[in-house]
Amino acid sequence: MIAAIKPAGANTRGLLAYLYGRGTHDEHFDPHIVVGFAMLGMPDPGRDENATLTDLSHYLDEPVNLRNSEFGKPVTDHVWHCPVRAAPEDRHLSDAEWGEIAQRIVHAAGIAPAGDDLGCRWIAVRHADDHIHILATTVREDGRRPKLHDSGLRVGDACREIEKDYGLRRLKKGDRTGARRPTQAEMHKAERLGWEQPSPEWLQDRVRAAIPHVTNAEEFIAYLEAGGIEVQVRRGPSGDLLGYAVGRPGDVNEAGEQIYHPGSKISPDLSLPKIKARLESSRPEEHPTARRNHLSTPLHQATDALDTDLADDTHAQAHITALGELIEATAQKAPANLRAELQAASKVFARAQRSQILAEDRAAHALRSAARDIVHTATGPDGSAFAALIAALVWAAVVAGRWHEAKNHAHQADAARQAVQHLQTAADRALAPTLAELAARPPREEVRRVLVSDVRAAVPDHAERILSDPAWPALVTVLADAEARGHQPHQLLKEAAAQRELDTARQPARVLITRIQHTGRNPAPNRRAEAARRRSTIASSTLVQQSRGPQPSPVAATTAEQRNQQRR
Repeated sequence: MIAAIKPAGANTRGLLAYLYGRGTHDEHFDPHIVVGFAMLGMPDPGRDENATLTDLSHYLDEPVNLRNSEFGKPVTDHVWHCPVRAAPEDRHLSDAEWGEIAQRIVHAAGIAPAGDDLGCRWIAVRHADDHIHILATTVREDGRRPKLHDSGLRVGDACREIEKDYGLRRLKKGDRTGARRPTQAEMHKAERLGWEQPSPEWLQDRVRAAIPHVTNAEEFIAYLEAGGIEVQVRRGPSGDLLGYAVGRPGDVNEAGEQIYHPGSKISPDLSLPKIKARLESSRPEEHPTARRNHLSTPLHQATDALDTDLADDTHAQAHITALGELIEATAQKAPANLRAELQAASKVFARAQRSQILAEDRAAHALRSAARDIVHTATGPDGSAFAALIAALVWAAVVAGRWHEAKNHAHQADAARQAVQHLQTAADRALAPTLAELAARPPREEVRRVLVSDVRAAVPDHAERILSDPAWPALVTVLADAEARGHQPHQLLKEAAAQRELDTARQPARVLITRIQHTGRNPAPNRRAEAARRRSTIASSTLVQQSRGPQPSPVAATTAEQRNQQRR
């Protein structure tokens, strides 16, 4: 059950006209009052042919008009409106049941607390099977205003109890970190103009897509403007950027003026202060390409950056927020056959990026740097590297979902689970060409038999599942290739299995393939060459010390200093 409190209004008669009217699409039928603050003597235009909307409006507004006549400053924001809707699969609720539900909601909101005879005047109108509208005028009978601060949270908690008591669909408890839902007007406008998304959703996608591309707030604003977004900024006397709002081209009001949405209203984590904190934590010390070598690509660096620990809550929240940015960056640079699933993963994971836990943004520097490197670099057609990165993203999203679940972040955990499904589909699709290529060049039978023994020795608890996995022949080729580069298959298997648990892996051989291709992509270090290098370094250090002459030991130096002090 969803109770959506609307912004305060000023026209009681106008809202009644909508509630008792035919509706925008003729969807209203049999509008009538199911309950109110005092049913006796209250006019109901839906049941009394002699009652009018004006009569009902005057009846509800009476305390407001009385207060306005006694005080100099009139009350103009007095109309409280809260539609309450059941889920489509919920059972039919009678008028009496809807009446009981409405009374519990106005009590929770503070409109009309139970047992308070001086509460606000209110009614609940039903004009459809699945929902009611509660209308109240927010001046009490004693002339005071009700205390409505945090009424949305209290009403949400009441709805969760109502769902349990009436056997309705159980929704998850909110935590005030969700993005604002589009209004009915915004959805109807998008439908009328042929837009696939209402403006707030459309803008949210583009604002999030801009973040991996920029390193400071001014670049962020410039990037949005370059992308065709209408941007309105607020600056202080010194010229410092204080806030921003964005508008969709063509989204204008009745006067033809551009409609702007502040970033914080689009989503709580898109306010300017929060975006600046994230960008400052990822500011590069050098050009993104300067720290790469010929063996490490942005995709490989991103995969390495995902191996993080979520033990500390503030660090965990920072890494999860940055993980969403990395998923978005990967979607932007992905091949066409993977892009749709990765974009869907990025969109749903946005809900998992924020919670009430304050993020220590600097802890996620490596992930944000990886995201920036990906969008700023031509990644090329490295299919195996993309497969390894997406497989790592799958596991990172699984870990993020488990962390949220442990913290009782129900909405975030659900969003992470949805993202995992999209990422898993993309991972399967990305790995398919690699599996086909590997299976087409199997090693000799004696090599395969040796590798079977290595699997049984390195990961005994999962050996049977790995050997029966359809991807096992491809894993054999991966291990043989790694051995040809000087790696030990037994050691690679142990390391890959330790990087993530295999109990929940659908196909453990596929998981090992992406891990081993990533960690074993470079030639193994030559031990003799490393030993020779160490001997050379030690010898050089010895020669330098000899050229400087004998140096006193720390103990001798300390003793000499003590003798000098005694003489003084």
